[in-house]
Amino acid sequence: MYTKHQWKSDRYFNFRYVCNLPKDYDETEKYPLVVFLHGAGERGEDLDHAMTHGYMKYVREQDRDYPFIFIAPQCPDDKYWGCYTESLIAFLDYICETYPVDTDRICLTGLSMGGTGTWMLAMADPSRFACLVPVCGVGIPWNSYIISHIPVRMYHGDCDDVVSINDSIAMLKGLHRCGGDAKLTICDGVGHNAWDYAYTDEGLIEWILAQRKR
Repeated sequence: MYTKHQWKSDRYFNFRYVCNLPKDYDETEKYPLVVFLHGAGERGEDLDHAMTHGYMKYVREQDRDYPFIFIAPQCPDDKYWGCYTESLIAFLDYICETYPVDTDRICLTGLSMGGTGTWMLAMADPSRFACLVPVCGVGIPWNSYIISHIPVRMYHGDCDDVVSINDSIAMLKGLHRCGGDAKLTICDGVGHNAWDYAYTDEGLIEWILAQRKR
């Protein structure tokens, strides 16, 4: 079951966000948390846009059930996730205080602008996350060492003419140089829309659920 909310803070940006809970949700149990950062096309004030892609698409269209708490904040028009790094960290604190989150099992994922946001937020708070799943985003290869302890699974189309696959390859090489556990799935013949491949990969869900903060 998904619900729409607005976080209220006197100090930080007040994100609108979508929350989806497992169908057998029990507030006395602890759950993994998946935080999803949408792309540039889903910015604005309509939370339905934040549910256009990713796991929420399959919750809405197919009534899919996932064994984790899913949170999707929304970025305002004409902004990008890097504008709100401090606010996102505070927002994540709020989510962990509000819902029964297993804080050793937090996955950060995002697509396009949100894939870039995934790299940026993880580098800003590298002790927070159990794993990262950036989809067709732009990273910072020279700073890879700071997140080399976090397992990473990337997805990118080899025909992407919006964000070059070379950006993901550069991050893969940067993480490998630092001894990181990183894998890039190249979607053959796919343009920018690598997210439909990433978020329907059942193996990815199993991998996310298996991760624990190192």
